[in-house]
Amino acid sequence: QLHLVESGGALVQPGGTLRLSCTGSDETLNSKFMGWFRQVPGKELERISCINSSGRYTWSLDAVRGRFTIARDHAKNVVYLQMNSLKPDDTGLYKCAEVGFCSDYGPIVPYKSWGPGTQVTVSS
Repeated sequence: QLHLVESGGALVQPGGTLRLSCTGSDETLNSKFMGWFRQVPGKELERISCINSSGRYTWSLDAVRGRFTIARDHAKNVVYLQMNSLKPDDTGLYKCAEVGFCSDYGPIVPYKSWGPGTQVTVSS
């Protein structure tokens, strides 16, 4: 069973930068399509970004496109989310999960092996 753990979240000022990591318990992570999601209290889970197994195809939500970059390192069993030019609206609990497919419209179910999340707060 694949287990995922997110890290890298923090309190940052607007315009700041963070790099989130999603680390898998074993190398099977590297054969999965992966996604980053954001949970805000009182709102439905939002799909942020996804990446295919090779890392050569990605998708990002329009609101973060050009600021966030998803990537992966197969040698380290890690998927990253590089977050630049952060805005207060980027605040939330960021979670990663394996996904069934990374399409032109975002990650497609099933979503599996959810990590517990890492909190990102953007505030002055």
